[in-house]
Amino acid sequence: MSWVTGGAIYFILWWITLFAVLPFCTHTQEDDQQIVPGTMASAPARFRFWRVMALNTLVAAVIFFGWNLSSAYFGFSFADLPHIMPDIR
Repeated sequence: MSWVTGGAIYFILWWITLFAVLPFCTHTQEDDQQIVPGTMASAPARFRFWRVMALNTLVAAVIFFGWNLSSAYFGFSFADLPHIMPDIR
């Protein structure tokens, strides 16, 4: 795999994991009992941008290296997925 392909796959994984990581460790204004007038009670009390980006980068890197390990060293690919699933008939 070239570095361009690896970078593209990592970029896609990073964006997908961003939406999974965003709700982690989020405290709402309602949880803190300090609702700012004009905002929703479910809005984050403090949005920690850099913490979310660092956690997302870490999660995406673990998934990418796991996928890279399984494809480069063990020979798994997307074409193998139908053969992994059990035949339920």
